[in-house]
Amino acid sequence: MTIALAVVALRLPDPPLDPSGSEARDRLRRELLHAEYHRQNVFQELLDWLGRKISGGLGQASHASPLSTLMAMLILVALVLVVAWLVSRARFTAHEKEESRAVLTEEVVSADELRRRAEAAFEAGRFEDALVEAFRAVAVRQVERGRLANTPGATAHEVAEDLAREYAELAGQVHGCARRFDEVLYGERPATREQAAAVLALDDDLMVRR
Repeated sequence: MTIALAVVALRLPDPPLDPSGSEARDRLRRELLHAEYHRQNVFQELLDWLGRKISGGLGQASHASPLSTLMAMLILVALVLVVAWLVSRARFTAHEKEESRAVLTEEVVSADELRRRAEAAFEAGRFEDALVEAFRAVAVRQVERGRLANTPGATAHEVAEDLAREYAELAGQVHGCARRFDEVLYGERPATREQAAAVLALDDDLMVRR
């Protein structure tokens, strides 16, 4: 009886695969198409590439003349300095964009005090300081007169927009002074005597307007 069962078992066909071979291959192919299998660490690849280049350069330098090696080192130093400068400029630009560019600050100071600061800086030849303090004097004076909302953190552009609506005939002068305020304070551009004088003149012109 046992021998008969063994013979029958040998004659039985193999059980079908679940899934079949072709289905399994199809499933594997679809699985390998998933994005997870194709993601690459670009940054790591870049580091590896740089490592290979540096290693290769060092290997070549060991067989190069001293002059060639010196030139290669100078070029490398120059490249490092250029990259460092570009990074610093990128950070400065990002930081500049994040600046509030505020004209009206939390400092409690009168327009007359800001005007005195501006005039003192102007007389001392510090035209950048004179321009910045003069424009702040313009803004604070208009707050004191009730023509401008007291909004700490207001930007030069916002101040100019409000003042241009109040004094339409001086809109061009107001916007020009606001633009120079931003350029000097946040763009680190120099100011001329004439530019500082123009902002002081704007303060005078607005004071006589009702």
